[in-house]
Amino acid sequence: MVPIKVCFSCVWFLGLLLVFSSCENHSTTKQLPLLDSAQSQNTFIGSEACKQCHSSEYKDWLSSDHYLAMQEAKDSTVLGRFNSSSFTLDGVTNQLVIKDNQYLLKTKEINNTQNTYTLSYTFGYFPLQQYLVKTERGQLQATRLSWDSRNQKWFHQYPGQKRHPGDWLHWTGNSQNWNTMCASCHSTNFKKNYDFESDTYSSTYSEINVACESCHGAGASHLAYLQSEAYRKGERIFNSGFRYGKDKNNRLQLNTCAPCHARKSDISSEITGGSELLDDFIPELISNEHYFADGQINNEDYEYGSFAQSKMFHNKVKCSDCHNPHSGKLRKEGNAMCLSCHKPQYDSEQHHFHKGKGESTQCINCHMPQKTYMGNDHRRDHSFRIPRPDQSAIYKTPNTCNTCHSKQSAKWAAESIKKWYGNKRAYHFSDDLLPGSLLNADSQPHLTKLIADTSQPEIARATAIYYLRNFQNQEALELLLKYSKDEKALVRFHAIRSLENYPADVWAPSASHGLYDKVRAIRIATADLYHLAGANLVPAAAKKAYVQADAENQSYLRYQRDFAIGNVMMADYHLQESDYKNAIIHYLRGLKKDSLMNYARLNLSKAYNGLQLNRESLKTLKDAETIDPNNAAISYNLALLYYETGELENSDKAFKKAIRSEQAEAEVYYNYGLFLQQKGNSAEAEQMLLSGYKRYPSSEKLNYAISYFYLTNQNYDQAKKYAISLFQADPDNNNYQPLFKQLGLLK
Repeated sequence: MVPIKVCFSCVWFLGLLLVFSSCENHSTTKQLPLLDSAQSQNTFIGSEACKQCHSSEYKDWLSSDHYLAMQEAKDSTVLGRFNSSSFTLDGVTNQLVIKDNQYLLKTKEINNTQNTYTLSYTFGYFPLQQYLVKTERGQLQATRLSWDSRNQKWFHQYPGQKRHPGDWLHWTGNSQNWNTMCASCHSTNFKKNYDFESDTYSSTYSEINVACESCHGAGASHLAYLQSEAYRKGERIFNSGFRYGKDKNNRLQLNTCAPCHARKSDISSEITGGSELLDDFIPELISNEHYFADGQINNEDYEYGSFAQSKMFHNKVKCSDCHNPHSGKLRKEGNAMCLSCHKPQYDSEQHHFHKGKGESTQCINCHMPQKTYMGNDHRRDHSFRIPRPDQSAIYKTPNTCNTCHSKQSAKWAAESIKKWYGNKRAYHFSDDLLPGSLLNADSQPHLTKLIADTSQPEIARATAIYYLRNFQNQEALELLLKYSKDEKALVRFHAIRSLENYPADVWAPSASHGLYDKVRAIRIATADLYHLAGANLVPAAAKKAYVQADAENQSYLRYQRDFAIGNVMMADYHLQESDYKNAIIHYLRGLKKDSLMNYARLNLSKAYNGLQLNRESLKTLKDAETIDPNNAAISYNLALLYYETGELENSDKAFKKAIRSEQAEAEVYYNYGLFLQQKGNSAEAEQMLLSGYKRYPSSEKLNYAISYFYLTNQNYDQAKKYAISLFQADPDNNNYQPLFKQLGLLK
């Protein structure tokens, strides 16, 4: 599980990349040695130092949303209307007051608690402006109450949601914490400086807003070069000391924008800024967890995942081809922007089949569907896809035709497309990703095809790998091992991650190459994989590499500990090595930050159980059941705990409750079948195991349990029927050898 930093309180800004007009020519390919982040000589020097040589870019920047990303709250920066009026939204009464040149927010919460907060900073500018409040422990929190800059009114970003103090999503909670969720993208050279022991921050930044060095890196080395004798004598070096400069590589440029324009997880506070994004960040895939199953934006996904899957990106288009990187504004307006590259025939009725020059003829309204986030922030999908209502008719995915023609069906839109453009649609990776995402009996061939097609976007192939992990068979395993050595880092990363769904003995001898990978995220993923299975499984020759990669993994986990899920990840790490004390400390810290995170309670109960604190373990599971009474995993864990403590009647009840849920996994049927068998309820045990098999026919555990059940009851034909499935899937499994021999499957 990867903690994804999604800035729920973040105001979208348009500027994508600061690119200096060059002080250098490209007469030489010599590179100026760059100082690494640990060497203080290459320090951040501030945007004022850039102004003298780059006045035009500096002037553009002053008008950008980057410049306005965060400011001190004062008369010239606060847009909201503070007139002492009182109003109530979603059960919270708010009063906004100016007193002694300070902007105050007085609130009466749902639980009737009353507080007065001083607004210290503005956050964003358009289409909405939020405000930051200083709280204890060095935190800044983004208020839920926001100013609609477009419509000049106060509003809540998530209308209708009544959040109580203590809720993770309440504005005083972890999800709206500036230090954790927002600052790294709204300020320059931000250092979180979180102290776990005291749960406090000593956060710093070089500049309050998104300034020149946010994109280019520290400027001292560049400035020193410009003042050097070599420069005065005419030497010119490409990029002259910057992490990013005037580079034409569209991937390198996208990596400049991605840290703030991607749904992703941060690996460390120290950014290498290299050509491989996964050295510094782990971007979210375009899976149906956060995107529509065809890759269209759904949740607050930002641009990276969309643009990385687009034909534009794969035809070398850069962010700065469309956006002025310093002002953030489009280089051209309307269809003129698209016609910079595309032929004029695309801006005609013969192409779009709509009359006139209205909204229906704008390229972006067909090829860049728009969604609204944070209440009033309209953002466009940057995958630049061709509308596919034929897919909508089958998979219920959206399409831009029916966005306008909402009273018509997807089938109607698909027929219109056929009439205009013919019966055949050009292949798009979603033709395989969509059926692959269903995870049914027909899905695996589609995923296999997409993964193997190296002409398709890296992020789409990696998403197919992510889905493939659900098919626990030999073919899927072999593919994961093969693509753990793929050329593309994101594919390798998810192939390694996916191996955790398979028995360790089948991958452990051959997955250690990931410990040596040149990309940091892959080394971390591989170390985490072996740590989960047991470090004793690391091949002897790779032990040293494992220790180094595991240190990187621990550093990554520690960096995430101010985040609720980050604590749970750290706790899981400790639980895996039976360090129950530290696991409990981190689970409790995670639950303090997000009290509804029941996943943490399930593992917390295991940690308590590991210390024989079964009273605390039971209470933890009961608390989880109160929050989510129909969760099969909670009922299942209760069944196991009751069984362990000898409360067989309660165990039986909990098993029954787990089985009634549609969420019940194969393991629930397996263990309940064994439980019934031990109680002497042979007929019920048989029925339970067969019911599980009906739902999970490929489950090795169930096939083994049923075969062994029939063997002990001397029904050899039935026993052999299920043992054959095991033999075909895994003939060399040592655990199954006695069964195979007794049934004559081994010679």
